[in-house]
Amino acid sequence: MDAPSDLVLRLRDRFLEIGYTIDGVRDRLGDMAATALAREETVPALRATREGDPLAVLIRLWWLGVPVSAAAPDLPLHDLIDAGLLVRVGDTVQATVHLQPWTISRISPISHGSDDPYGSVGGTDRTAWVVSDRKVRPGDPALRPDHVVGAGGASANLAQLAWTEPVARALDLGTGCGVQVLHLADRADQVVATDVNPRALRLARLSWELSGVPRQRVDAREGSMYGPVPGERFDLVVSNPPFVISPASRYAYRESGFRGDEFCRGLVRQAPRHLCPGGHARFLANWLHVRGEDWQDRVGGWLTETGCDGWAVQRDVQDPAEYVELWLRDSAEQGTAAYRERYDEWLSWFESMGVTGVGFGWIALHDSGSLDPVVRVEELRQQVDSPVGAHIPDALRAVKAAHEMTDEDLLDVPLVIADGVVEERVGPPGADDPSRILLRQTRGLRRTAAVGTVEAALAGVCDGEIPARPLLAAIAELTGAEPPELLRRVPAELRTLVAEGFFRVATPH
Repeated sequence: MDAPSDLVLRLRDRFLEIGYTIDGVRDRLGDMAATALAREETVPALRATREGDPLAVLIRLWWLGVPVSAAAPDLPLHDLIDAGLLVRVGDTVQATVHLQPWTISRISPISHGSDDPYGSVGGTDRTAWVVSDRKVRPGDPALRPDHVVGAGGASANLAQLAWTEPVARALDLGTGCGVQVLHLADRADQVVATDVNPRALRLARLSWELSGVPRQRVDAREGSMYGPVPGERFDLVVSNPPFVISPASRYAYRESGFRGDEFCRGLVRQAPRHLCPGGHARFLANWLHVRGEDWQDRVGGWLTETGCDGWAVQRDVQDPAEYVELWLRDSAEQGTAAYRERYDEWLSWFESMGVTGVGFGWIALHDSGSLDPVVRVEELRQQVDSPVGAHIPDALRAVKAAHEMTDEDLLDVPLVIADGVVEERVGPPGADDPSRILLRQTRGLRRTAAVGTVEAALAGVCDGEIPARPLLAAIAELTGAEPPELLRRVPAELRTLVAEGFFRVATPH
């Protein structure tokens, strides 16, 4: 399945001419059908494209995967058939791949010399196209072992997580259909993309060429884990790896064959060997919750072993049955003869390891060169501002600042409440005192912290000029609290609030 460059260029020109883009498809389908298609429900989209106009034909052919009349599409049919992208079925043609438009959000201006290294979000988006296998649905033939999964929610999440300032070299480990390269190509001088599946690399090359990524910018290599890049170092390493924790490795795109969550652990532990000084790694991952063990200690141990600053965030957790059902649905095995057997086998395997749940989340590493690296492991279920990658340096700096300050520092260094923090008081109507006081971040990671009246009072008066010690003395006088007790208790609370970004150390004038 290797299409000549001139054919790929003609196909791209035709897509742009007809409007086969995310916006074009959405407008053509209408809100109801487009929303249903996002849920993988195709009937409304099939109904909306029955008229057979050029854009409708492209949507049916490349996205919905249904046969169209060989006389209908204004496409180089014979060349596409020769390239293996179409097959003739009677007097119709049908696509052999899923070819969907994808939007690359540009973030501009970005410059190494800018005062703001993260630039401003919201530059001009561009259209790309992603080539993959079609998602299987109940009743479809079984997945092939070398199935190439398309771009979806996880792809978008990693692209947001992996956002950094421009870099010289980037590594996309487990590139699949090549979607992360499409996001990296605007920010990296060179990208090395690896995959254990040679078929994935072939489809990824089509994605890159169709989307206008210069060939010389991407070096595609076959192999597992870091095997294809021995001794090489990168400014940025990203991966949406085969993290599914399964008793059998049946599909290359999701299962590694490693026991339990050892693949993700190895991915994290070996990353520092391939990071340039100051380099970053950003991964999606799954990890086990095991009976009698704190999952935060488990994942925190992975990070501690790296010697890098590290941050792991759990975004969701599922019990073993939910997890098994998710991935059996992913491979469209409901209703098959093997469903019950595989379900039972998977649960038995989890039970043998004492598994009580599986966590989903992200891991970020930074080779800061620190002799005292910091590690933070937490759960964030709330929506966070995009791109989340832009918040990672600030999050790690906050943890480091909290870690390095003594109790005396926390009392004697001027602090200031972070931008966007608001206070909420919760209680029965008419009550003199609230039952709860919350500090809430209205931007960034949007954390919420329950605080006492003293911490809330500090939040109201910390202006970056006066340290906490004299402010606490004044608060004690107003509230009747004992100053020594406040000075003993408050630093621990302040340390948490600094680490979570509610307070920051004031910049000297």
